[in-house]
Amino acid sequence: MESLVNLFENEATRCAAAALASLSFVAGALAACIACWLVRCCRSLCSCKCGEKTRERQKSAQRRPDLPEGTVEIYVGNLSYDLTEDVLRKEFEAYGKVTSARIITNRYNGRSKGFGFVHMTDASEAAAAVKALNNKLVLGRNIKCNQAKLN
Repeated sequence: MESLVNLFENEATRCAAAALASLSFVAGALAACIACWLVRCCRSLCSCKCGEKTRERQKSAQRRPDLPEGTVEIYVGNLSYDLTEDVLRKEFEAYGKVTSARIITNRYNGRSKGFGFVHMTDASEAAAAVKALNNKLVLGRNIKCNQAKLN
C-alpha cells in the first residue's frame, strides 16, 4: 500500500511539473505573439526609421510586378455570368487601348464569379472608360467599374 501511495505522489508530481512546463510554454508563446503584434503596430504608426522601411515596403507591394509601368488596372463587377472576355474587352476598347481583359472564374466548375479586371495603358483613357462604363447596362446587368485597389 505504501509503495502505491509513493507511486501516486510521484506520478502527481510529474503531472504537475508537466502541466507547469506546458503552461509556461504557452505563456511564453503568447507573450512572443503580443510582442510581435506590438512591434508591427509600432512600425506602421511611428515616425522612426523602422516605420519608414515598413511604409516603403507597403508602397512597393502595392505595385503589381507583372504589370508594365503606367498600366492601369480596372475592377469590373456585377458582370453577367454569360459575359465573355472578348465582349468585356470590346466594351473598354471603345475608350482606348486595352492590354488585357480577364474574368475571374470558379476553379472547380469554371463558371464566372461575376467580376473581372481590365488593364489599360493610358491613365486618362482608363479614367474615361471608368466614368462612361460605370452603371452601364451590359447583357442585362449594370456593371460597376473603378480603379482596382491593390490591398
